[in-house]
This record gives sequence, structure tokens and C-alpha cells, in this order.
Amino acid sequence: MRKFVKGNEAVAIGAVYAGCDTYFGYPITPASDIAHAVAEYFPQLGREHLQAECETGTINMIFGAASAGKLAMTASSGPGISLMQEGLSYLAGAQLPAVIVNVQRVGPGLGNIGPEQGDYNQAVKGGGHGNFHNIVLAPASVQEMCDLTIKAFEMAFKYRNPVVVLADAVLGQMMEFLQLPKMESPRPETSSWAVHGDADTRGNLVSSIYLDNELQERHNWMLQEKYASMEADALSESYKTGDAEIVLTGYGTCSRIARSAVDELRSQNVKAGLFHPLTLFPFPAKALNKAAKAGKLLAVELSNGQYRDDVLLHLDRKIDCDVELINRMGGNMMTVEDVVLRAREMLEARA
Repeated sequence: MRKFVKGNEAVAIGAVYAGCDTYFGYPITPASDIAHAVAEYFPQLGREHLQAECETGTINMIFGAASAGKLAMTASSGPGISLMQEGLSYLAGAQLPAVIVNVQRVGPGLGNIGPEQGDYNQAVKGGGHGNFHNIVLAPASVQEMCDLTIKAFEMAFKYRNPVVVLADAVLGQMMEFLQLPKMESPRPETSSWAVHGDADTRGNLVSSIYLDNELQERHNWMLQEKYASMEADALSESYKTGDAEIVLTGYGTCSRIARSAVDELRSQNVKAGLFHPLTLFPFPAKALNKAAKAGKLLAVELSNGQYRDDVLLHLDRKIDCDVELINRMGGNMMTVEDVVLRAREMLEARA
């Protein structure tokens, strides 16, 4: 069955099929449609939807629900996500699963409600205090807004970790056909760590504080080992990279622009390809380095080079590859023609 929906509504549909029990949130453009859709769907299914008094209250409600083994979720945009950073660190430290959707708007500060990808570092590098990581998934279509929300719950409970679904204002507001999932996801087992208020879980303790330095360090090392193990779940897509002499790379809306630019370049007899990460943490470094053998990478993004810097970070130093950037900020979008021209300039400069 297919349904013509906004990306934001697709997130709510994905949450329903993932088995999400509880949604807490506070409205903010361009993410508010998620809360609107949840407010319609959840009461019909006997699930909890509550508008919190603020984003700080929201993330602490998420912490409480996750502690009880609930499939908990919220959605917001840049300023609201900033207010949640302490809670995200607490969730990671206590090893609690939760899903946080960020439909990015323009910053810094209040910015405006146009599309941008300036929250990349906040999501991928942690944002809050301490040595922690969020898992970060980056949809690029209405279908993926649904599918990766379901995937987010799966990974959150697999690793007992907060997961950020990092979208943007274009993806949140655009409409496409969504193929609905065939069935609801199976419910994860939580009694081994959550507090259910019964005898079986009475011994479980949810905490992120270790007053002994050695115990705190041991906890940190355990978390780092967990983050390293997540590499097995890194996801990406490659398009026409097999014979490419230049590879475009971007996530979210920018991956769509880059894909169209690849097709246009191919029509001009330029061997171009696309590397498109679906997980930003764990970053699909092996797939990136395979694509980088083309020798030229052009990062396409709506920020000040935050994604490009991560590409450079994960690039194997043994591979001789030029990495350059085409970007816009402030709510402005580059065109396919802009990307094609920049790619051709890059090729001609290195010829």
C-alpha cells in the first residue's frame, strides 16, 4: 500500500511500525508536522503522546521512559536539539535507547526555517559533554524518512544508545509516495537492563555516575569498544562509481542533487559517480575509501564543510585523492548545474 505524504509524516508512520510506545516533544518549525501526525496516530493505537513544556523537559521524559524499557522518541530542530544535549549525554552514559529526529533548519542562533545541514557536528561528534557518540542515520527521501526511523529504533535497542535521525527542512516538508511497511517490528527484550517495576527487574540499576575514577574510566573504555563495534552496521550507497574519474558525495537532500549531477555529467561523457552515506556515525569508511580510488572527491553540502571535514578524517592517507567542496548556507540551495560546473572545474584544474 502506498500513501502520498510529507517526509515528516513518514517519520511518524515509521515510529508506529517500529512499535514506538511514547512520543514527547515541543513544536518547532520545520519539524512540527511530526508531532501533529503522532498526535493523530498514537491515541488511536493506545500509545502515549505528550507535549512537554520545553525541549529540556522532553529529553528528560525520554530518559525516564527509556529507563522503563519503552520505545521512546522525540523530534525537533536545531535550537531544540541544542537544549537536549545534556540529556543525550545522560542517555549515552546510562546506555539507554532512544530516537531523536532533527529536521535541521538554519543556524546559528534562531537563524531561519530554511534548509541547512549545519547540525552535522552536533549530531555526529556528540554535542553534549563527555566521551560519547550518537548513532546517526541520514535519510534522503520520504521513503527513507520512514524506513530509517524504523532502523533507528532497531539500532537504538541493539546497542542501547541514542540514535539521531538527521534530516533537513526540504526532506521534512517535501511530499512523495511512501510504500508502507508490511508489518510492525518485533518488540525488543528489555528486562535484562530496564526497570519495569516488578520483581524480575528490581536489581536493574539505571545510572551514568561512577564516583570511583577507575570505574568511570572502565565505563568509558567499554563505551568506546561499543562504538567501535558499530562499524559493522555502517550503511552507504554507491552509484556509478565503478569507472568514475570523479565521485560526488553528500547526504540527505544534497545526495539527491549530487545524483542528478552525476547523471548530467554522464550525459556529457564525464565519468562521474556518487558515494552516499546513510549512517554518519558509524561512518562507512571502507565504502568511502573504495569510492575514493577515483582520485577526486567533491563534497556537496549545506554547511560550512562539516561533512567534508569528516570525509577527510576517514580517508585512507595511502590513497591519493583530492577532496574539494561545493556548499551553500543560510537556507540557500545549490542547483544541479552548480554542482556540474564545480565538478568540471575540478577535473580541468587537475588535468
